[in-house]
Amino acid sequence: MTDGKAFLGWPVLRQVASRDWLGRGSSVTSKSTRAISNRTVTADRVVKSVCPYCAVGCGQNIYVKDEKIVQIEGDPDSPVSRGRLCPKGSASEQLVNSPTRQTRVLYRAPYATDWSSLGLEQAVDMIADRVVTSRRRTWQDRDEHGRPLRRTMGIASLGGATLDNEENYLMKKLYTALGAIQIENQARI
Repeated sequence: MTDGKAFLGWPVLRQVASRDWLGRGSSVTSKSTRAISNRTVTADRVVKSVCPYCAVGCGQNIYVKDEKIVQIEGDPDSPVSRGRLCPKGSASEQLVNSPTRQTRVLYRAPYATDWSSLGLEQAVDMIADRVVTSRRRTWQDRDEHGRPLRRTMGIASLGGATLDNEENYLMKKLYTALGAIQIENQARI
């Protein structure tokens, strides 16, 4: 660092030479910083989406490179969020790219201490069988006075705020069709 070239590369000298008195221009930017580019610049395409975390529905721009999500930012075209995201929405890229993200169905049998991997079709069949069995076992067609009930108290739903309005609507329709009456959502509590 004693050679003259390094000395002339000091940010203060670059500021004076370029008349950047407040140090807000390119004179204070290092060579390594100038070599860095934003991840969004190299993206192959941008996909519009909606944040999955709450019922607000903030718009997101999803930047994809080589079929992998590289960045998620607020969508300035969204009438809901106008390009803004909360801290959870801003960090939603980690939701899909986390090395700890589960990508297979795990099942722990009753009294078991370990989880085992199941195929998706087998897991869906197990859930459907249990829903049908529970509904049959707990169905209440009429009360003690003969008035129609047509309900089950053996099935309930507590939805999460990571579901959007459309998903919550479909969940409500499904559970109502099953005869469940205990249907709630975290976003409303």
